[in-house]
Amino acid sequence: MNKKVDQITMDIMLWINIYIVVLGMVLGSFFHVVAWRVPEGQSIIHPPSSCSHCQHRLTALDMIPVLSYIGTRGRCRHCRTRISIQYPIGEAITGLLFLWIFLHFGWTSDTVVGWLLVSLSVIITLSDLQVMKIPNKVLLFFAPIFLILIAWLPDAISLGSHLGGAIAGGGILLLIAFISRGGMGMGDVKLFALYGWVIGLANVCLALFIACLLGTLIGIGLRLLGKVDKQQPIPFGPFLAAGTLISFVYGSQIIDAYLSLIG
Repeated sequence: MNKKVDQITMDIMLWINIYIVVLGMVLGSFFHVVAWRVPEGQSIIHPPSSCSHCQHRLTALDMIPVLSYIGTRGRCRHCRTRISIQYPIGEAITGLLFLWIFLHFGWTSDTVVGWLLVSLSVIITLSDLQVMKIPNKVLLFFAPIFLILIAWLPDAISLGSHLGGAIAGGGILLLIAFISRGGMGMGDVKLFALYGWVIGLANVCLALFIACLLGTLIGIGLRLLGKVDKQQPIPFGPFLAAGTLISFVYGSQIIDAYLSLIG
């Protein structure tokens, strides 16, 4: 009897996990639309999605996350123009990030905050990579949601730490932007202030360290491979997003491990 119950429980959890991945992929497809249209001042609702080459309106069959790309071998069904692989990759990554958050936090309020954090991070990453912009409209949409959730939901981190994280996150990058005379964009400053509010003061320092480390390593790698030249700027928003997500999920464990090493 117990084995049967255990099997049913495992089956239910498997389907829940699959549902979460699919949900993440569907949202990931929508996030591409947001990342493309909002920086250009376009509506995210109208006109409906269409092929960028032949302008043929896409049907539901064309917009099944990942599977549509595989089924058409990465080409438009109507004009056979090649579709960028960034679409299925972005959709798959979003789905996996949603599952990662759920598997770590389970049925808790942290999962809700984590999914929102993933959503913001995916949108600004796509936008920063495509047009080198972190849209104010996206930040203004998420900011009140995070302000209310962090203030209202139970949390192990004090509100003072959240406020300190926002001030430190925005303040440090504002100082860097001032010293570098434009080397750091104001979009990054506002983004990291919002990130700091979500993850708190201790984690914001860790997030910035991880972001700088990833940015340095990937930047050096891209230049060595000849993908970018020395004068070409590299968007920092995706690295801030990665550092923040890692700190949100593993921040306390990383900090505890570091303190135990030096202690």
